[in-house]
Amino acid sequence: MPVIKQISKYLLAAAFILGGINHFVMPEFYLRIMPPYLPAHLFLIYLSGFLEAGFGIALLIPKTSRRAAWGIILLLIAVFPANIYMATNTELFPDLNPLIIYLRLPLQFVLMAWVYWHTKDNGKSKMESGKLRQNIK
Repeated sequence: MPVIKQISKYLLAAAFILGGINHFVMPEFYLRIMPPYLPAHLFLIYLSGFLEAGFGIALLIPKTSRRAAWGIILLLIAVFPANIYMATNTELFPDLNPLIIYLRLPLQFVLMAWVYWHTKDNGKSKMESGKLRQNIK
């Protein structure tokens, strides 16, 4: 794996592990951004925090890295309604700059693209992978 991709993976993992832990440390922030139509707000906050931290850890384990990356992408999609809720109700968040709230929307897609890069096969060509499989047999 190229060094830049390794560094990227460690940065992503750290961000998601710390972000997931933050759901347990500061649940009141996440309670504020939960759309009212969703049930069991605190449960969903803890669940998303657990998944976020868990996928971050799994991203560092070679056997689970690709699945973890897909899990993070699905999680980013699942929490997107909270970002939309914030953007459509900025008056509920007077302590946050509205520009930051609006920037969270496209940032989710940047994060998804970044994580998607880690679903790829680390630069091995299909031909190299095929030769390796033939040598194992």
